[in-house]
Amino acid sequence: MTQHVKKLSLPSKPRDFGFFVDGKSVPSGDREVFERSSPGHGVPVSRIPKCTAQDLDRAVAAARQAFDDRRWSGLNGADRAAVLLKAAELIRQRQEEIAYWETLENGKPISQARAEVGGCIGMFEYASGLARSLHGDSFNNLGDSMFGIVTREPVGVVGIITPWNFPFLILCERVPYVLASGCTIVAKPSEVTSATTIMLAEILSEAGLPDGVMNVVTGSGSSIGQALIEHMDVDMLSFTGSTAVGRHCVKAAAGNFKKLGLELGGKNPQIVFADADLEDAADGVAFGIAFNTGQCCVSGSRLIVERSVADKFEKMVAAKLEKIIVGDPLDEATQIGAITTDAQNTTIMSYIDKGRDEGARLITGGATVDMGGGQYIAPTLFGDVTSEMSIARDEIFGPVLVVIPFDTVDEAITIANDTVYGLAASVWTKNIDKALMVTRRVQAGRFWVNTTLSGGPELPLGGFKQSGWGREAGKYGVEEYTQLKSVHIEIGKRSHWVE
Repeated sequence: MTQHVKKLSLPSKPRDFGFFVDGKSVPSGDREVFERSSPGHGVPVSRIPKCTAQDLDRAVAAARQAFDDRRWSGLNGADRAAVLLKAAELIRQRQEEIAYWETLENGKPISQARAEVGGCIGMFEYASGLARSLHGDSFNNLGDSMFGIVTREPVGVVGIITPWNFPFLILCERVPYVLASGCTIVAKPSEVTSATTIMLAEILSEAGLPDGVMNVVTGSGSSIGQALIEHMDVDMLSFTGSTAVGRHCVKAAAGNFKKLGLELGGKNPQIVFADADLEDAADGVAFGIAFNTGQCCVSGSRLIVERSVADKFEKMVAAKLEKIIVGDPLDEATQIGAITTDAQNTTIMSYIDKGRDEGARLITGGATVDMGGGQYIAPTLFGDVTSEMSIARDEIFGPVLVVIPFDTVDEAITIANDTVYGLAASVWTKNIDKALMVTRRVQAGRFWVNTTLSGGPELPLGGFKQSGWGREAGKYGVEEYTQLKSVHIEIGKRSHWVE
């Protein structure tokens, strides 16, 4: 693991951002400001206002007015599609700027940030087609005197709360689909990674989105985030984050019975059979745990490997992990960047200590990496792990992989399902019958066969069990933000009830 010369430079001073309400950027003014330091370098890079409860009320009121007067939902699908396509083009033009600020605030490698922003362009382009194709159903089988229609209508004002691990990507897995449905938005990004959310609001306004349709409030989750969850004039909430906070969302939603979309935690299995292409599988497993520094809700953090090849495969994965380049996030050669927050850095290291204390065998990694600034952790692999250990059960949200062997297909499936989560899973085998059997029986909302962490805007995202409710992206992601209405149309003269 080596550090490379930086390809990009740090900003000379922190950049000041406002929040965004009713089509306008609002400066911080006399509000308190959160100053964000780059986790990869330890120097201040941005300043974000801490919005007040009044700011949130103002943003929700703007979204409500924009929804009620139908300035967006009343447009035809072609007009909404045109705005989404224009936004895609503007994101393309600002791709480097967005990726740069994503890296500065999050600590992820610049090469990965660029690729994610590129994927977000595809989200907007795909959603533009869905704006035109969204439709209901009809029933012509109700007899000669009745015709039935089922319409899909936008649910209303949608609150979107996004986490710090994929600030722009997770936002773009939601916003274009919400807009395609005709809803209006109040978004609340993580206070440590707010810059690119504000940029998206500016881009949408420039693309022709009417004022009030996309609003952004900034601040902490405990204050502004909680107030958005509880707000009585928000019709639906999309929350991405921990299962623990997801439970708070469920309780808070009872106030006005708001609809919920929840993408929560995961402890995702990578099942490797002896008949797999082991070289491909080793590379995929390493990528699955090291991508985004392991701070990924769908990362493959449990390696469930057939016992006959377990020792060999363990060494192959360890060799891959030891070759991963940990370094400055602004260096294009870097594969693992910095841990995003101090708290998460502490959490990951505490789980590595727990692994040792529980009797797991440390194969590689397990330590911080000194880069002369910032906070970095070497990709870590534990062997001799049992399903009862905390490192095998808890979502660590870092580059920590555990190895659990199995002997039979049924045992592999049982181990994979032995978790409260059900977000994602991968299987590696060249036997199609085996692959299909595992795919059908493992409880996960997303599944990969002989690959991992791949996909595009066409397929939905979401989890089983305590990994959440609902689906994002794909046509299902637009339908998620609609509600159904049944319309009965009587034809001809009514048969009178009262003569």
